[in-house]
Amino acid sequence: MKFYLIDDDKNIRNILKIIITERKLGTVCGSTGSAGDAIEDLPVLLPDIVIVDLLMPEMDGITLVAQMRPLLLDTAFIMLSQVSSKDMVASAYEAGIEYFIQKPINSIEVETVIQKTRENLSMRRTMAKMQNIFLTDMKQKQAPADSDPSHASSVLHNILQRLGIVGVLGSKDIIAVVEYMNTHHESLDNLSLNDLCRHFSDSPKSMEQRIRRAATAGLVNLAHLGIEDYGNEIFTEYSSTLYNFEQVRREMDFIRGKSDKHGTVKIKNFLTTLSAYIKN
Repeated sequence: MKFYLIDDDKNIRNILKIIITERKLGTVCGSTGSAGDAIEDLPVLLPDIVIVDLLMPEMDGITLVAQMRPLLLDTAFIMLSQVSSKDMVASAYEAGIEYFIQKPINSIEVETVIQKTRENLSMRRTMAKMQNIFLTDMKQKQAPADSDPSHASSVLHNILQRLGIVGVLGSKDIIAVVEYMNTHHESLDNLSLNDLCRHFSDSPKSMEQRIRRAATAGLVNLAHLGIEDYGNEIFTEYSSTLYNFEQVRREMDFIRGKSDKHGTVKIKNFLTTLSAYIKN
């Protein structure tokens, strides 16, 4: 792991470098006390982890992270701060940081936070590779014939059971809609979910809401699995296929109390991917 350190206090940067080097957490590829210099360096050096101070003279750490995050999607940000304001902490997480390290610096806390960040980053990269493999495989397959209805129901039931939502109100609606998409070759690119629900209910809006609630319940269950065990088979399979991994991570942060925002579900992706599971 390559680290880049940003703090206007040179002593802090030196301490962090010593901790990272002596505890063999990685290498420091760059260090600066200037936010302006960091903005120039980061897109070139492409560090794995950036440790940035919250309060700096020319630009605060939150602004810097918010500016650099879209350019460094594969980089994790850790923030240093003496500030304990809940609003500021929430703003920092919203900007895209992974964790806070409180000043004055404690070497044990620094090592613990860095280890967690390394694990999260490695897992995200693994998930991204899995998602790319999945999508590539989907594109390479020829358009399959209609699936056997009983087989489709069995596959869907099994997936919803693994997500812990097979008995949730809305699970039967999910199965009905996905089976219909599969047998009639319908796509949510051409129809809205509300249009599909009209085939099954006189109250399509209510049916759509049940589907969304059930899918969201699956997201919450998946986030709990990830907190308990990042290597959980169900978590690794569905957190970046049925769901968006960043949203699963946001829900995990909410559960941990690190964020006041829940993860969200892209319902079109959820249903389309379920349909793909049936076809393949």
